[in-house]
Amino acid sequence: MDVLLMDYLPLVVFIGVALVLGLALLVAPFIVAYKQPDPEKLSAYECGFNPFDDARMKFDVRFYLVAILFIIFDLEVSFLFPWAIVFGEIGAYGFWSMMVFLAVLTIGFIYEWKKGALEWD
Repeated sequence: MDVLLMDYLPLVVFIGVALVLGLALLVAPFIVAYKQPDPEKLSAYECGFNPFDDARMKFDVRFYLVAILFIIFDLEVSFLFPWAIVFGEIGAYGFWSMMVFLAVLTIGFIYEWKKGALEWD
């Protein structure tokens, strides 16, 4: 029985270190944080809205369009990496199927551009 328990000792040590490190990282900001923020820190940041306004205010649809475009092109890059790794093995069919995929995404990007989804007036 002692041999079985000794096999689990590294796991117990790992969990203990993880708990201590996790608690230290949770408590440290409360100890070292600056307690008096200036007006610049409390002002509106990237979104352009007042941070202490009504939570039910309407958001501009352009924020959603930019998020959708980011997801689309992030997805494109996630398909390009595995394709580039096996590029030598897939042949002409794999090459042209990826070109069709990229063409569809490019057409979608041009459509969004022409519709003015990227304009910030």
